[in-house]
Amino acid sequence: MSRHPTVKWAQRSDEVFITIELPDAQDVKLRLEPEGKFLFSAASGADKIPYEVDFDLHDKVDIDGSKASVGNRNITYLVKKAESKWWNRLLKQEGKPPVFLKVDWDRWVDEDEEDQDTKPGPDMDFGDFNFSKMNMGGGQGFGAAEGEDDEDSDTEDESVEELSASKKVVAS
Repeated sequence: MSRHPTVKWAQRSDEVFITIELPDAQDVKLRLEPEGKFLFSAASGADKIPYEVDFDLHDKVDIDGSKASVGNRNITYLVKKAESKWWNRLLKQEGKPPVFLKVDWDRWVDEDEEDQDTKPGPDMDFGDFNFSKMNMGGGQGFGAAEGEDDEDSDTEDESVEELSASKKVVAS
């Protein structure tokens, strides 16, 4: 008996992203049919445990415009829709979707936001600023400049002694 991998999906008006999370997948087989049939099978792990997915997508697709990418950690399928329109769900059947099917919030764009420019606004433009040169507390002591040792030095001890002496004078 085969298992179901976690499947994430997101859409745009003209395409659907399907991501199958299955690390080290072997013998990957993908099939997409024009009427919206989506089939996936593979094995994973040292025991070569079989995994499969069999979906009837919400509407027809353009198999020639669709493409797949098999990576080490997941399989991504960019499915081109036959008609450029938003689907109200991924699967043809209504009701509760399978538990292994999840929305890919990292790729999700709402229908009314699709045409908006997703580039950062002018207040988020950092130009050529190199953040790697910033010392955010890693490696150097507080207030130490680059190249300085964090160890105590004679001048620091003298400064502390001078400060203590000045407090004694004020307190007297």
